[in-house]
Amino acid sequence: MPSLSIVVPARDEERSIERCVRSLLAQRFVDDLEVIVIDDRSTDRTRAILDAIATEDPRLRIVTGEEMPAGWIGKPWALAQAQRHARGTWLLFTDADSYHTPLAAATTLWYATKFGADAISLATHQELGTFWERASVPAILGTLVFVSGPFGAINDPAQPTKAIANGQFILVSREAYDSLGGHDSLAGEIVEDVAFARRLKEDGRFRYLLLGGHELVSVRMYHSLAEIVSGFTKNIYFGAGGDLRALAGAVVFLLMTSAVPVALCARNVARRKPLLAFEAFASLGTIVAAQAFGMLRAGFSQRLAPLQPIGTMLFAAISLNSTFAVLSGRGVAWRGRRYGRESGVYAPGMRPNPNVNVRQPLPDAATTTP
Repeated sequence: MPSLSIVVPARDEERSIERCVRSLLAQRFVDDLEVIVIDDRSTDRTRAILDAIATEDPRLRIVTGEEMPAGWIGKPWALAQAQRHARGTWLLFTDADSYHTPLAAATTLWYATKFGADAISLATHQELGTFWERASVPAILGTLVFVSGPFGAINDPAQPTKAIANGQFILVSREAYDSLGGHDSLAGEIVEDVAFARRLKEDGRFRYLLLGGHELVSVRMYHSLAEIVSGFTKNIYFGAGGDLRALAGAVVFLLMTSAVPVALCARNVARRKPLLAFEAFASLGTIVAAQAFGMLRAGFSQRLAPLQPIGTMLFAAISLNSTFAVLSGRGVAWRGRRYGRESGVYAPGMRPNPNVNVRQPLPDAATTTP
């Protein structure tokens, strides 16, 4: 196996960072392995937990994050700093809320080298704890995959506009990463994983693949309804590239496949029109059945399908909230940071702020502890 550097951004991740890091240090069949975690100015026990693990295993390196300049997004900024300390010929970028089975890195690295891929992203297994996670996450992620197109199109180099990646797991060769400018070229990208996939495919020199990795890596993204709303609000508008027609069409589609059949069914029951009520109910049942098939293909339990109308209605509300938050100038917030016009982060439909420098270079050095 070639040498591998695993890079993890961590900002206030005390509830998940230990599980993640220990799973990375337990990777098998990759002898030349290092794990680099950047403490992105955490205010909780994240650093203390990392320091304790580092005393047990010298392969863990902790980087202290610098203050974020204007025009950067938190995650690209953290990863841009951390990767400068990486020695590996391959880089694996993964999130602090992920868990990796012992063969995850070796399996993906072997696949990349055997089949000539320069970058691989995995669709991971989603851990669902609360009711709102079970109701919303499968419906939202399923819809996003649906609009992104089939894996065959995403993996076809002849279709450069079909590109999507999962930032929870991106493996890339150092050559491809550096050739595309690394995360320095993604400074202002809210949805940096999708932007990186698009650049890989549009460049034409490198082969990119999106693969199913549900048995290799699992992630619990959110733990509450508030986190779900905040997390997806951050991504939706920017993920759509600020295309208001696409966003409006998405909201109509989401409501037509959730709220409208439910409302029609209830209305016709109240008006004592059983045939029309049954027609609306049958339409909703067909949608739920299709969702059940999609959930099975995506690694979710089919038993979650009846919750689809709730998750889809919530997705429509989040899409509207994300659009209004950005266009109103309020911006979107995540992990204690707010992104929008005043921070130098832009998307179509936003007017630039002449008083904000949208890009600043990396500092000359970052502090590292063994």
